[in-house]
Amino acid sequence: MLNIALPKGRLGDQVYELLASIGYDCKSIYEENRKLVFENQENGVRYLLVKPSDVAIYVEHHAADVGIVGKDILLESRPDVYELLDLKLGKCRMAVAACEDFAEDTDRPLRVATKFVNIAKDYYTGLNREIEIIKLNGSIELAPILGLSDVIVDIVESGNTIRENHLRVVEEFRQISARFIANKSSFEFKNDVIGEMVRKLSAAVAQKELAVSGGK
Repeated sequence: MLNIALPKGRLGDQVYELLASIGYDCKSIYEENRKLVFENQENGVRYLLVKPSDVAIYVEHHAADVGIVGKDILLESRPDVYELLDLKLGKCRMAVAACEDFAEDTDRPLRVATKFVNIAKDYYTGLNREIEIIKLNGSIELAPILGLSDVIVDIVESGNTIRENHLRVVEEFRQISARFIANKSSFEFKNDVIGEMVRKLSAAVAQKELAVSGGK
């Protein structure tokens, strides 16, 4: 059986639909219950429903062979896994945002509120900008409003939350989407099975992107 760590929620639903469309369906996943493990022995797959931020941990530690995780989590936690494919799902951007009237004072460290500490550090290191990190786990937009920080580093999808809180995007610096990852040992010993899944996924993603672009 190929163990697949599937993130709970909307992204997981999208990914499962994609996998089911290429022959890796598991009808029991739609049953009304609280089960976290679903398998289809005919297809040789077992789905493990896990918290999105935990997918890479399950894969890295070989509790799952493969998984689907956001690029933001890979950049932040830096798990020791293989990143095999961009699934082009869950698209958003990593961005810096601030109050509408923000004017940067370059004579002092920039106060940055974020839950993406490593991503923020890497970004500002590349700019050679001294910063002070303020780690928050939620309601990041409040930080600049209340004067806790100068800016925030966070994921932006539609931008509605930013605008509704009278903030503005200062810079978008990284595209984020769902990635198909594999445990390094599994990739070696189940290479045929994983390789076939990657090929089918790649073809399905390319076909979907072509349909979205209108065949151009």
